[in-house]
Amino acid sequence: MHILAEEGFQFGTVVAVFVGIVILILLAVLGQFMGIYIRAMVSGARVSLLDLLGMRLRKVNANAIVNARIQALRAGLNVTTPEMESHVLAGGDVQRVILAMIAANKANIELPWRVATGIDLAGRDILDAVQTSVNPKVIDVPNPAMGRSTIDAVAKNGIQLKVKARVTVRTNINQLVGGATEETIIARVGEGIVTSIGSAIDHSDVLENPDHISKAVLAKGLDANTAFTILSIDIADIDVGENIGAKLQADKAEADKKTAQAEAEKRRAMAIAQEQENIAEQAKNRALVVLAEAEVPRAMAEAFRSGNLGIMDYYKMKNMQADTGMREAIANPGDGVKG
Repeated sequence: MHILAEEGFQFGTVVAVFVGIVILILLAVLGQFMGIYIRAMVSGARVSLLDLLGMRLRKVNANAIVNARIQALRAGLNVTTPEMESHVLAGGDVQRVILAMIAANKANIELPWRVATGIDLAGRDILDAVQTSVNPKVIDVPNPAMGRSTIDAVAKNGIQLKVKARVTVRTNINQLVGGATEETIIARVGEGIVTSIGSAIDHSDVLENPDHISKAVLAKGLDANTAFTILSIDIADIDVGENIGAKLQADKAEADKKTAQAEAEKRRAMAIAQEQENIAEQAKNRALVVLAEAEVPRAMAEAFRSGNLGIMDYYKMKNMQADTGMREAIANPGDGVKG
């Protein structure tokens, strides 16, 4: 009996030690959440210890969830802990979403939890979007960061104008997801300015009434399918550039001149080639004459032998040749003179 009692005592001791260790571990784990739990309970955003333990197991920052829940309740927003935890697990920034919803609520802008989290998960800065919706921002056209300082366009009289514009926009929350960004606004406004100036008869009309450009561009509804609503388009600066029309005419005249010179050079080359062909043809004909003249003595000798040409006939022919030569010399006295 003594041995059994001793063994029972040892077993009870082991159990007691094990239970004590488990209790100490639980107290240590719960102690980590006790501060968060008390702070949430005091603030009215009560979160159970099991929820906090579940957040730790799911590797969710319990501090961020509790802080966001406290801020939401203080601002009168009803967002549950599981909704916040789900957004964090999806990769969202719950703190920024809550701040955006608070700012929207204060500004009487409707921003439901589902819309806000969708915008955040889409990669857009929801807080900046709400702030821009409350306080419109100004976009420079063109954007100097893109390497251009002015929008250049040419009026119908050929004068170039260099324009800088400022576009005041407000975020359109409903089109923030899937809507075009600032780059689209800049491109559309730039295109509208170029079209407006290009349709002007004279550049002086644009200089006298720059507001005609802004009104014409604003009337085109350039903010369609974008994440912004355009409030105003203001022409900040207009400078007169080059006389593009005169430059184009000068370039055309120079091109025409070069074309005419090339055509004249072509005709000159053809004339020279034709002259050389004529010279060659003359040389060919002279050669034929020389060959023909070379046959004359042979024919005369043959005529002497055959009796068809007498000596007196020969002398008459020579006298006729001499007479012809004398007449040619008298008619062309310079040909026989060698300087």
